Amino acid sequence: MRYLYSITLLICSLSAWTQVDSSLLKKAAKDSTITGMNMDAVYNRPFLQVGKTPIAVGGYIEADYQYMGEDGLTEGHSFRIPRLTIFMSSAIHQKIKFLTELELEEGGKEIAIEFAALDFNFHPLLNLRGGVIMNPIGAFNQNHDGPKWEFVDRPLSAEQMLPATWSNVGFGIYGKHYQNDWAFGYEGYLTNGFNNAIIENDQNRTFLPASKANADRFEETNNGEPLITLKTGLRYKNNEIGLSYMGGIYNTHTEDGLVLENKRRLDVWAVDFNTTLTPTKTYLVGEYAWIWVDVPASYSQQYGNQQHGGFIDIVQPVLNRTILGFTKATLNVACRLEYVDWNVGSFRETGENISDDIWAVVPAVSFRPTAQTVIRLNYRIMRQQDILGNPPASIAGVQFGISSYF
Repeated sequence: MRYLYSITLLICSLSAWTQVDSSLLKKAAKDSTITGMNMDAVYNRPFLQVGKTPIAVGGYIEADYQYMGEDGLTEGHSFRIPRLTIFMSSAIHQKIKFLTELELEEGGKEIAIEFAALDFNFHPLLNLRGGVIMNPIGAFNQNHDGPKWEFVDRPLSAEQMLPATWSNVGFGIYGKHYQNDWAFGYEGYLTNGFNNAIIENDQNRTFLPASKANADRFEETNNGEPLITLKTGLRYKNNEIGLSYMGGIYNTHTEDGLVLENKRRLDVWAVDFNTTLTPTKTYLVGEYAWIWVDVPASYSQQYGNQQHGGFIDIVQPVLNRTILGFTKATLNVACRLEYVDWNVGSFRETGENISDDIWAVVPAVSFRPTAQTVIRLNYRIMRQQDILGNPPASIAGVQFGISSYF
């Protein structure tokens, strides 16, 4: 019923928007504090403002096709709409603003509130945020909009190791400071967090994304312990680097005052960067994360205590001119390199390496008729090893997709 109510509300809202005279819609003025840092990504989007109201609306859609095979076998052609996202913002006061992001995944099969927060701006270096918050671990979790990327799939490390998109209810503070060409920003939040699903799941490995299925985290924490997320970023002109941390107790260790087991921690560190090489206009973006999980000794060694992985995207513009009637269109060639190791360590009995890893190379060609729309063609090559290090499964295929803000 909750999902049915959400769908009905969304349809009614969209219907109301379609009845608005298009002459009343105009581009919302950008927040003057935005300078392109990753922490600004939730507000640094194209919005349309309705008349003289303080409300602005927007969104984006992704659709794709793929033909993939594994070791010579294929399931054939596949089409999907992985996500349709609607976002709305409101300037309640010059120093108070609200933004929400509602995502319909897999053609509406799932509905998720990814962001719904109220911001109070007291000082550039001290602002309060409360509501449903995207935990700022790495950069992709906050800066994940499909039209910003040249690749059909999200990075393996962000979605299959880290739990992007990862949102929780909580409160925190953030701030920014500018000095000439330099910008410094920080964020710190206390939120609800993970549960035992990270080691009790159908993946048969330590798997942080399994906690995304726990909808109860939007109502209460499962153990009374907050998840701490901290991030700091430094930007100089077109170069940014960020360092982030996320950690806390993940297991249910007490119930009605009765101690069930020892507290077990989860800790994540991540570094991210993006830069543009001025002479060639080559754009580089990436992140890498390290995870430590206190797994009970009674669990088998397929549940790893340590994980690490990351990605780097290299995007090279090759044409930037009027193409097929689109002025200021851009044609890019790109490549993504990515790697994930879900189980770092060696078997206790033999000392041999525990595998359970994957790497991928994804060459791509993308066409941007406008900066807010992308048509992308990828060829994905992956090699995945099981826990015993047997010859890796060979996975490859073609992916084609479109994505655009609206």
